Amino acid sequence: MITSTVELRNVAGTEAALGWAGSHTIVVDRPEGKAGGRNLGFNGGQLLALAIGGCFCNDLRYAAHEMNIDIEDIAVSVTLQLEGAPLIAVGAELDVICTSGDGSDTWALIERAKSVCTVANSVMRGFPVSFRVAG
Repeated sequence: MITSTVELRNVAGTEAALGWAGSHTIVVDRPEGKAGGRNLGFNGGQLLALAIGGCFCNDLRYAAHEMNIDIEDIAVSVTLQLEGAPLIAVGAELDVICTSGDGSDTWALIERAKSVCTVANSVMRGFPVSFRVAG
């Protein structure tokens, strides 16, 4: 099994959190005026949408390398639908533009990326989330 661990800590003087994995960092916050939020970073829903879209973009590149296709341009827009109380994600829609360097059809490439996209496949299948309270 492969594992991935990220860390989050509060940002001093704010109610935001700083997250990191290795040398990469991101700020997580709520919108201005919402529960102390200052809009200093992404909220959870935005991060989920970015995870889905970002993973798909990476998988387009992986698939392109496997299929020996030169990608000229990628544009992905992710719309995450949230509802309920508490809010939960009930759907996500990706609008994808992917063009090849030689102008050939990229349908097979997009289908391959869809079939292996870790985040999208994980969300679609669901997985348990557990909480442990430390010291």
